Amino acid sequence: MTAATYPVDMSVTPNVKAFFDSATNTISYVVKDPDSKACAVVDSVMDIDYAAGRITYDHADAIIDYIKQNGLKLEWLIETHVHADHLSAAPYIQSKLGGKLGIGDKITVVQDTFGKVFNEGTDFQRDGSQFDRLFQDGDTYEIGGLKAFAMYTPGHTPACMVHVIGDAAFVGDTLFMPDGGSARADFPGGDAATLYDSIQKVLSLPDGMRLFMCHDYGPNGRDIKWETTVGEEKAHNIHVGGGKTKEEFVKFRQERDAQLDMPKLIIPSLQVNMRAGKLPKEDESGKRFLKVPVNGL
Repeated sequence: MTAATYPVDMSVTPNVKAFFDSATNTISYVVKDPDSKACAVVDSVMDIDYAAGRITYDHADAIIDYIKQNGLKLEWLIETHVHADHLSAAPYIQSKLGGKLGIGDKITVVQDTFGKVFNEGTDFQRDGSQFDRLFQDGDTYEIGGLKAFAMYTPGHTPACMVHVIGDAAFVGDTLFMPDGGSARADFPGGDAATLYDSIQKVLSLPDGMRLFMCHDYGPNGRDIKWETTVGEEKAHNIHVGGGKTKEEFVKFRQERDAQLDMPKLIIPSLQVNMRAGKLPKEDESGKRFLKVPVNGL
């Protein structure tokens, strides 16, 4: 689909509450229907002390407390993609508050790819059945009376989607703030040329569309920020703004990606997030383990 065929409605402004996780530079969101108590959670974070092998839920508990204190009803938990830099807390939040868990339908591609990398065997389902809803490009859903739709934006990963809710779009890792540019495209299934096309699709939305980032790293020492607009990105994004061509972007992105280290939490993140935020099953002794593929990434 092209941006012109998506059901964009700039007349509705959802309430957006951001939660910044300093350990992973991730921003999670509670998105509320302005005319009801219905809400959605986008890209939640489960805390992990990787060296100690310890999982905790402080970040998720803050989101849960906010929803409870404001008397909200959680209807959706949205994952913009299978994150490689933090673990999803969606099933934990769902166990406390309910709601449906959704991700793009290309999750099956990611599950197949990394199911092999982590040697998961036949017990690991690669059909996306761990999620309640698999979105295809242009699929719509409702948060109370608030209309939302999913926009397929591959390139960073094969399963990336931007979720547009009224005049707010949650872009995952497809874009960063204008002075941050764009995300890497060198993970398995990623592609810089495809990412450029996806970004152009996002930038064809109305200039006033609010864009909410999944990550920010405070380039050049500035304060952390997570909200901008399509117009600002088109004019000032250091990787794609000001009319930069696909050829320029691909050359830069490929050269830049070749210099980047792997995310610190990529090994636990992929194993957990491809399972919809669930940890691997317990073994016969009741313990859970994460695998480290040697020379596998």
